[in-house]
Amino acid sequence: MPLVRVELKKRPDPTFAKRVGAQIYAAMRSTINVPEHDNFQILAEHDGEHFVFDTQYLGIQRSDQLVIIQITLNEGRTLEQKKALYQTIARNLNTHLSIRLEDVFINLVEVKKENWSFGNGIAQYAS
Repeated sequence: MPLVRVELKKRPDPTFAKRVGAQIYAAMRSTINVPEHDNFQILAEHDGEHFVFDTQYLGIQRSDQLVIIQITLNEGRTLEQKKALYQTIARNLNTHLSIRLEDVFINLVEVKKENWSFGNGIAQYAS
C-alpha cells in the first residue's frame, strides 16, 4: 500500500499533476509489485514562493520544473527493486511528460505493515 505524495510548481495544464501520478503508479505496478487499485496519491501544486529546492545539490542541475515524489510503502523491497523503481519513474516522466531526468526527485519512506489503517479504524495488515 504505497501512499504517494507529489509536489511540483503549478503548471498551466490542470491535468499535469494527475498525469504525473499516473506515470508513477504505472512504474510502481511494473517494478515493485503494487496491485491493481492500490493507488493513493496526494498531488500538490505550489507557487514559486512555496516550492524551495537547491538547483545544484550533488552536481545535478535542477530547473523550476522539478517534481518531488515521496512514496511511503511497506518495508521489504530489495535494493534492485528500488533502483528499478527510480529509473522507471524518471524514464516514464521523461518519455510521457517531457520532464527532464534531472528534475525527478524521489524519496522512499519504508514502514512496518502494522502502521496502516485503510479505514474503519482497523490495522488491516497487522498480524
